[in-house]
Amino acid sequence: MQDRRQRFEAEVLVHLDAAYRFARWLAPAPGDADDLVQEAALRAYRAFDDLRGPNAKAWLLTIVKNCHTSGQRARRDRYSVPLPQELEAMHEPALTAKDDPVEATLAADRARLLSQALAALPEDQRTILVLREIEDLDYRAIAQVIGIPLGTVMSRLARARAALREHWSRLEAMPCP
Repeated sequence: MQDRRQRFEAEVLVHLDAAYRFARWLAPAPGDADDLVQEAALRAYRAFDDLRGPNAKAWLLTIVKNCHTSGQRARRDRYSVPLPQELEAMHEPALTAKDDPVEATLAADRARLLSQALAALPEDQRTILVLREIEDLDYRAIAQVIGIPLGTVMSRLARARAALREHWSRLEAMPCP
């Protein structure tokens, strides 16, 4: 039993940060993301003996995605949309004293625009972009997490990138408040 726990910690728990980042994109409310990762970690531990192959990160992210999908089905009638302020606060970088105020402001604006552009995408496009560009998963791992063929990953990723560029351009063209 102790050996199983040590293997689980060494192979799976090292990817909890990635699971949490992914959960934050799936469920932007921090409390929901915490619950999602906790449920996924429990399911992963229970099913650890079923882990096949070397990619524990993709396996864990698949469980996070499945937990999110299950939870969505259970909460269909209790749908809520996070307020724009919550989305902005979620991704704003913290300023430090050594930062150049102009550069820090520009970086914060770019991060805010990126968060808004990503949030505007449909969930399937946002999910595939987060897995590729933020979690740095390869196409095969993404196919495993989402449960789609490899060719579909490539085409969806291309469409998601194009949609992100379009949203980004629109947001950049908008006048500042």
